[in-house]
Amino acid sequence: MSMFKKLLASVGIGAAKVDARLEQESLVPGDLVKGEVHITGGDVAQEIDEIYMYVVTHYEREVNDNKVKEECTLVKYRLTERVQLQPKEEKVLSFAFQLPYETPLTMGRQPVYLRTGLDIKNAIDPGDSDFIEVRPHPLMAKVLEAVQSLGFQLYKVDCEYNRYLGRTYPFVQEFEFRPTGAYRSRLEELEIVFYLREGELEVLLELDKRARGFLGVLEEAFDLDERYVRFRLYDADLKRPTSAIADAIEKLIKQQLR
Repeated sequence: MSMFKKLLASVGIGAAKVDARLEQESLVPGDLVKGEVHITGGDVAQEIDEIYMYVVTHYEREVNDNKVKEECTLVKYRLTERVQLQPKEEKVLSFAFQLPYETPLTMGRQPVYLRTGLDIKNAIDPGDSDFIEVRPHPLMAKVLEAVQSLGFQLYKVDCEYNRYLGRTYPFVQEFEFRPTGAYRSRLEELEIVFYLREGELEVLLELDKRARGFLGVLEEAFDLDERYVRFRLYDADLKRPTSAIADAIEKLIKQQLR
């Protein structure tokens, strides 16, 4: 019976279970991910080679004119090395690691989740997944609020493969706005990409101009209608009123539309 149980445990039946419990399920990029991993032994003693945690998301990539979803591991954190687990034994291990600054926000349908697993030889990985809510960093929230106050409406948020604009990872998260006010006749859309670092936010604005006449059609055909603008905000800018940031953004947009 003992040998049969060992055989069952080696293929993940009646084996160890793992459950990650987060201290906070709502975070901003750069926050500490803290919590506990609860491990419960199965029917037989097992040796766990290591316990690891991943923060995972998805992005879209165009392959042969079709959009496919690809998984991206944002961070891999090893909680502990070898652990001996007796039958029905319960172990609780604490963890704390930083959520990367380039973690996408969970706006729209963008998923970010914590995956926990036990590495047991010859076993089906007894894993556990927990979704994390990733809110805008206060500097990002300032920019999003400022842009919307200028008459732009957020209509799409997604992560797209982009080796040129992506930095740590092969994708960027794009925030797409449509003009509803004064810029409606002059802009097709406004896109924003954020690059967050400690104490600093770099913002990339992409202006897609409406085609106007023959020259406008030519510009559109050669993608010359897209204009990029970069600016930076720092922690000190959190004290500035949103209206001041909106004024600065509007000035940049008007310069590009001349």
